[in-house]
Amino acid sequence: MGSTLTYKILSQHLQSGTLEKGNDISVIIDQTLTQDATGTMAYLQFEALGLDKVRNELAVSYVDHNTIQVGFENADDHAYLQSVANKYNIVFSRPGNGICHQVHLERFGVPGKTLLGSDSHTPTGGGLAMIAIGAGGLDIAMAMAKEPFHLICPKVVGIRLTGALRPFVSAKDVILTVLEKYGVKGNVNTVFEYFGDGVGSLSVPERATICNMGAECGVTTSLFPSDEITLQFLASHNRADSYTSLSADDDAVYDEIFEIDLATVVPKTAAPHSPGNVVDVKSVQDLKVDQVLIGSCTNSSYADLYAVAQILENHTVHPSVSLGIAPGSREVLMMLSKDGSLSKMIASGARILESACGFCIGNHQSPGSNAVSLRTNNRNFEGRSGTKSAQVYLVSPETAALSAITGYFTDPLSNHGIPCPEKVYPEQFYVDDSMIEFPPSSGRDVKVVRGPNIGDPPKGTVFPSDIDGIVTLKTGDKITTDHIMPAGQRLKFRSNIPAYAHYTFEGVDPTFHDRCKEIQSTGKANVVVAGYSYGQGSSREHAAICPMYLGVKVILTKSFERIHHTNLCNFGILPLQFADESQYDLIGQGDELVISDILVQVQEHLDKGTPISIKIRKSDSVIEAVAQITPLQFEYIKVGGLLEYQKRKVQ
Repeated sequence: MGSTLTYKILSQHLQSGTLEKGNDISVIIDQTLTQDATGTMAYLQFEALGLDKVRNELAVSYVDHNTIQVGFENADDHAYLQSVANKYNIVFSRPGNGICHQVHLERFGVPGKTLLGSDSHTPTGGGLAMIAIGAGGLDIAMAMAKEPFHLICPKVVGIRLTGALRPFVSAKDVILTVLEKYGVKGNVNTVFEYFGDGVGSLSVPERATICNMGAECGVTTSLFPSDEITLQFLASHNRADSYTSLSADDDAVYDEIFEIDLATVVPKTAAPHSPGNVVDVKSVQDLKVDQVLIGSCTNSSYADLYAVAQILENHTVHPSVSLGIAPGSREVLMMLSKDGSLSKMIASGARILESACGFCIGNHQSPGSNAVSLRTNNRNFEGRSGTKSAQVYLVSPETAALSAITGYFTDPLSNHGIPCPEKVYPEQFYVDDSMIEFPPSSGRDVKVVRGPNIGDPPKGTVFPSDIDGIVTLKTGDKITTDHIMPAGQRLKFRSNIPAYAHYTFEGVDPTFHDRCKEIQSTGKANVVVAGYSYGQGSSREHAAICPMYLGVKVILTKSFERIHHTNLCNFGILPLQFADESQYDLIGQGDELVISDILVQVQEHLDKGTPISIKIRKSDSVIEAVAQITPLQFEYIKVGGLLEYQKRKVQ
């Protein structure tokens, strides 16, 4: 029986465990990446380990999130990141150089390597046949210390591609087709592996788009094989020496196979307010559009924007539409400038935005009240755009550009009269690393710069032997990390936990912070109860750090998403799931919960599978729960989190 590509790469990096689906394994991480919104905490945590430099093959620090810089906080963070990079042997990508995933694909990605990034869209690297996984910043700090990364050995879903895409149909429509099939929940500990004759018809940027939005399905990662298309991409960036041919065996056995004939794919859109709410563009055709934004780590490659420029040429953006375009990297922007595409965009009335994450994270370009906004990014959670009443649709660059011209949602396959753009695959890309700072070969006597907004990582506390707690908050399904810790204007507080914690669950219940502090003062624990798919979305570990700071000890849900579940364990919060989901209805906000001998109960649960008993004080009802954690994660939780565990291990 042959091997999948996923298991081939994992086997080459396996540190412990056996490659059998569902097993606990650990792997060595070759490369790490951070971005500035998550990087400050990751490097503060790395500094706390007391090492003189990073120990993995390559660590890159990108500045691409907080680039608007209203107030001193972001600029101070960037100065800290630059000085830390110089001191600890980290590559630093300066503000303006581009979005981490786009730049990493262009300059650093290597087939067959492992990549761990403190951003949930790190799986973009799967377009280059990397095992690229999003994680919290603390996991990145450990990987930079050459500690192995722990995960559940995944099941591998093979997605067989045949045929080729029709004109005006794009890779974005392919991944939306996958999301239509698999949705945004129930895919934890899974890898999507693409194979088949159709793979050769897709460029590396197209493959990267597909892997990027696999994150919305909740999978561990996605990946494509490394082939002649991969070699051409690497050679065009002067990196042909990084190429390795990699693919699954012909007789590889997948846990499941989903077949897509690319020739049958039609333009799709994810309607408000979930990436999994996928419908055909044709079904919403003629809906009036107010805003169109093109870019983000999903669709900001040179090929994407070259196509957009061709569509916009000799047309003017509709008077009712605001069009913004953000190239994914300085490389892309320079190439668009040199070939005339940038002029075509500007002539059409497009607003050229910075090569940064920007609108995708709600950092600018918020739409008007009740506005319809078409975006080429990867998430459309309610309020993420900065306007809660806005209706955000996720679309391909082709659908976005056509709709910007017509003023209405336009199906690219309809009779709109605009010629289909030509696909381009340059033999040579513009390459200029002058905005990347490589660490000095010797001598790092650098003073780390710390502004007043930068604090120390909060210290976890030993987990109590009994929980006497109050349900501080009860929520429904699909609570995202945006719900827990808002981004946008709040991002500048990422380095200051006491300040950022004030906004915990701000959009769900603005009194959450104050009630947590009040309950903390009584000596009781805060408990959060939620429905399905709790913690979906980004990798922001602050969605665990701030609740930890506010005394949250237990999260009880119907189900968790992978990265957030790991982050909770990393910061000493016990993630529990209802053994019987119907018991969710027995608990109300404000109820007092008692979990006697909780550490003993969890240990027995791990050893024997016995359920954990939770008593509701007012009714004497008993809830049964399970803890889908590993023995090692239990050790983290007992001592107050992974950082405390690592410090004790070193001592």
